[in-house]
Amino acid sequence: MLTATFVLGLLAFAVPSYGQLSLPGATTQAAPNPLTDSTVKPGKMLLYDLEARFAKDVLERGGVAFAEWFAEDGVVLGNGQAPVVGRVAITKSTKWSPKDYQLIWTPTDAVMGPSADIGYTWGHFEGHSKDANGNPVTTTGRYLTIWRKQPDGNWKVVLDSGSNEPADAGDCCKLPAAN
Repeated sequence: MLTATFVLGLLAFAVPSYGQLSLPGATTQAAPNPLTDSTVKPGKMLLYDLEARFAKDVLERGGVAFAEWFAEDGVVLGNGQAPVVGRVAITKSTKWSPKDYQLIWTPTDAVMGPSADIGYTWGHFEGHSKDANGNPVTTTGRYLTIWRKQPDGNWKVVLDSGSNEPADAGDCCKLPAAN
């Protein structure tokens, strides 16, 4: 079952623009904003749009919404947990309420496959809850989500994977700026 320390890869959307979440004390370059970058391809925009709709739904409805975005054969790989395979199992494991567990994520990048029927997004997530004493608990990490177009034309999550990291880990995944 889901607990405050088991943060599923994708989390609710509460960041007003796309790009990497800033970590406390981190000095990072701003990620390109796909909404203003005229070179962004339509497939990438589709994946960003899916992420935004998925995250908004989870923000409003919690774990129930999270599970509904998965394909029947979807898989969740959580940090230190056994794989959760299939939408039925995912539904049983995602019982959190958005009032008890606030989920935030934002994609850093998105890549559409050449056939335009599968793609992936990855980025940073944060989970916010309270411990038994009412003290705030924050978990942070990276996620990878694989999206696949279904026979009916809708897009569903087929794999979601997350890995926790300390909040002060900085940005491990940016290349140094070129001189």
